[in-house]
Amino acid sequence: MDLEVYKSMSELSEAELPPLPYDYDALEPNISEQVLTWHHDTHHQGYVNGLNGAEETLQSNRESGDFGGSADAMRSVSHNGSGHYLHTEFWECMSADGGGEPEGALRERIEEDFGSYEGWEQEFREAAGWPAGGWALLVYDPVAKQLRNLAVQKHNDGALWGAHPILALDVWEHSYYYDYGPDRGGFVDAFFEVVDWDYVAENYDQVVSTYE
Repeated sequence: MDLEVYKSMSELSEAELPPLPYDYDALEPNISEQVLTWHHDTHHQGYVNGLNGAEETLQSNRESGDFGGSADAMRSVSHNGSGHYLHTEFWECMSADGGGEPEGALRERIEEDFGSYEGWEQEFREAAGWPAGGWALLVYDPVAKQLRNLAVQKHNDGALWGAHPILALDVWEHSYYYDYGPDRGGFVDAFFEVVDWDYVAENYDQVVSTYE
């Protein structure tokens, strides 16, 4: 294949940091303006930069035919790409008008798959309290066709292939330590005060309409 044709076919658009869907101080007092600023503008931006850098390395190696360093770049795509995608979901899962409990079809499905909403929440909090930096996720598993909670270390260790996150909670220390110190449980309590259940329900409806 002509190199120029190959390059035009394989050009990748750069990942970009999405803006927060609300003002930086919108989630106070549950999550401070300072934490959202650091978390979004520095940490999330770092994963976007890492993903783009890894993609550039892979693209350069494909064009040159020298694949030294490609394995490290592929691992970087997994780590930074997962960090970028999960942070994007995390921001959307919160709202100044959030809190309460889910309703409708999502509530019914949680009760069906976990026995009760309270049972789901207790299991989700257990995932969030796992003593490692990472994520607590509520996902839809399209193979088993059920909702599951996942305790994910870093951004991708403990993930389930094919599963679709519909609710994401970042429990890396940079998410809460400035506001809550070592009290991660206090941060999880605060997260439940701002969960945007309407957004989570939209995610649920989308995956169910695709797979069921």
